[in-house]
Amino acid sequence: MSETTAPSTVASTAPSRARAEIDLAALRANVRTLRAKAPGAAFMAVVKADGYGHGALPCARAAVEAGATWVGVATPEEALALRARGALPADVRIMCWLWTPGGPWREAVEAGLDVSVSGLWALREVERAAREAGRPARVQLKADTGLGRNGCQPADWAELVARSLHAEREGLLRITGLWSHLACADEPGHPSVAAQLALFDEMTAHAEQAGVRPEVRHIANSPATLTLPQSHLDLVRPGIAMYGLSPAPELGSAADLGLRPVMTLAASLALVKHAPGGHGVSYGHHYVTPGETTLGLVPLGYADGVPRHASGTGPVLVGGKWRTAAGRIAMDQFVVDLGGDEVEPGAEAVLFGPGDRGEPTAQDWAQAAGTIGYEIVTRIGVRVPRVYVNE
Repeated sequence: MSETTAPSTVASTAPSRARAEIDLAALRANVRTLRAKAPGAAFMAVVKADGYGHGALPCARAAVEAGATWVGVATPEEALALRARGALPADVRIMCWLWTPGGPWREAVEAGLDVSVSGLWALREVERAAREAGRPARVQLKADTGLGRNGCQPADWAELVARSLHAEREGLLRITGLWSHLACADEPGHPSVAAQLALFDEMTAHAEQAGVRPEVRHIANSPATLTLPQSHLDLVRPGIAMYGLSPAPELGSAADLGLRPVMTLAASLALVKHAPGGHGVSYGHHYVTPGETTLGLVPLGYADGVPRHASGTGPVLVGGKWRTAAGRIAMDQFVVDLGGDEVEPGAEAVLFGPGDRGEPTAQDWAQAAGTIGYEIVTRIGVRVPRVYVNE
């Protein structure tokens, strides 16, 4: 077992108020499982939002070790940070797709990033950046095939393609990819999936007939990688599945899909005390002890990413038993009713993990909070140190 010294990492000797243990062996195994689902496609490891809360750089490195040749993030700042650290092999491509006017286009061009263009304003800015940098930009054109977020509408696609090809002939850019994103791949049988795939085929065919020769065409996210072989094309770009969470309960649990959760979130009980029956617990007294009991104080709260919506329902493993957040989850702490069990201060409280020891999973917290597993792991805050094992 070894631990990295990234900014979000501490050594195992650090105070153990709380820690998010990141199992990089599990991540590598998940990448291999996902690659086996799409053996003919390249693999983009999506590490946006600091690796879905797991740490972008350590997770990107582990994914590359397991065969990823691309890394994807949302913002240019995330991509530039990965490239600037120099920790990834130079031949690993880094792509970013969420741009706003005035963004760091020149820096991205100089760093050799693949940048996404969805409209003419972005094309103009990347052309200007390429002139300033004195080198062509690597550009991927994004098609809006039905998600309705970023991407070029079909009615505007021909003009975007034509102007991009003109810029390519001028030596300002290289069109490296054509891509899109699915809206409902996590809902098996949803009619939008087939419609989006068909429209993407039409839009890529138009671009290629016009003269585009992309390195990659891609549309498959985590659920599509797992369940839609026809969507794999040249590259797949799993996100949440790489971290061992199911992208949707309808597709099966993580175990059903051959995935292992990567993050375990745990804390040390800050206090254990006896309380009489009828004692109010936390703000608003939404929980009142039904009888004489013991209360344990978990030193994590919504400032650390524990969802306040899970007040009264969030599960925690303490002393070998599932407990429930008693009363309101506060900014820095919450209480569990130990039911009279005598547990020592400093005892481990496991909020979620793989489930090997009977602990809750991130999906259990998602259900308790009325949200999705993505949000549970991504929201874990910077006060919680990440400790990397199995590097």
